[in-house]
Amino acid sequence: MVHEIKVIIIKIFFTVVGYLPPFKKVIIFESYSGKQYSCNPRAIYEYMCEHHPEYKMYWSVDKNYVDNFDGESVNVLKRYTAKWLFLLAFARFWVINSRMPVTIPKPKHTIYIQTWHGTPLKKLVFDMEEVHMPKITEEKYKGDFYKESRNWNYLLSPNSYSSEIFRRAFRFEKELLESGYPRNDVLYNGDTKENIESIKKKLGIPFDKKVVLYAPTWRDNQFYGVGQYKFDLPLDLKKLHKLYGDKYVILLRMHYLVAESFDLESYQGFAYDFSQKVDINDLYLVSDLLITDYSSVFFDFANLKRPMMFYTYDIEEYRNVLRGFYFDIEKESPGPLVKDMDGLLKVLEEFDKCGAFLDYQEKYQDFYQKYCYLESGNSAQQVVRHTILEN
Repeated sequence: MVHEIKVIIIKIFFTVVGYLPPFKKVIIFESYSGKQYSCNPRAIYEYMCEHHPEYKMYWSVDKNYVDNFDGESVNVLKRYTAKWLFLLAFARFWVINSRMPVTIPKPKHTIYIQTWHGTPLKKLVFDMEEVHMPKITEEKYKGDFYKESRNWNYLLSPNSYSSEIFRRAFRFEKELLESGYPRNDVLYNGDTKENIESIKKKLGIPFDKKVVLYAPTWRDNQFYGVGQYKFDLPLDLKKLHKLYGDKYVILLRMHYLVAESFDLESYQGFAYDFSQKVDINDLYLVSDLLITDYSSVFFDFANLKRPMMFYTYDIEEYRNVLRGFYFDIEKESPGPLVKDMDGLLKVLEEFDKCGAFLDYQEKYQDFYQKYCYLESGNSAQQVVRHTILEN
């Protein structure tokens, strides 16, 4: 009962405030429900800091993830505090890459810039035939998402393929901006020897070894609770360490919804868990090879034109039961697919010998032209000019 009363009060407050003048140069940023300082909101924020410091900017942060913002020069605004509610209500702009809580209505004077966080491979919202998430029905999930997407004034898209899907899957009818993703700017502007060495030094990654990044997605039906997903590491680190420990290191990057913490004590100096705090773009830049599954990370990594492979050990269940795909990954993938550790080791051997997957060179080029053609290193500038400076 108390919760319901609070929700009503918040709704009334945000509705009334919406008819008052906003704080015109106040922007609220949020990434992955306040868990990270990352992604498109970070790229836009850092561009604004450099070019338009006259704006007052705050980061909406989940109280359980404040440590992830240590060392960052941001104004932390803890979610659900009085100050958070006040500034959220009076801010002229929200820049967010996932959904806002359903209890928070958007004030009439606020411009909500939804950046989203990936090029879709897995089916989204209204394209999903079934929902397998914990404690939520298909009707509620889609209904809540529909209400949320009504609030978006702008939606960013990295390519025309995504635009078509976003329109349909989100039922979005307002302005969709095909700008490329601001978060990918650094993959063009920061792909230098000096920057890569600087990142390796900061992260404690050896300079004399090849770097493999393992970045899988989450499974809707494997969870501890709402927003906390299980993940059993399918890599045989013992075997990989034995075969490649002298010349490779493995970086683990779990999806932000995955709650696991891996015990890597036996693999010090070989396996590193960078699932928290570290910007994934830094991991892309230092990596020589990406191993993923159905995560949209491979669309971003492709901007570097470096080799990638797909460890799809549960592809039948994921494709046919959990989500479904928008395209045939087995035909269109820009790198080899493997379904078990033996297959992974065989493909890794090829990479070790050639530094590339020669049979996929042409397919990779076609993939790049279809999904990365808008990226040029100045997406943040385009977005800021069109959505913030013009309003």
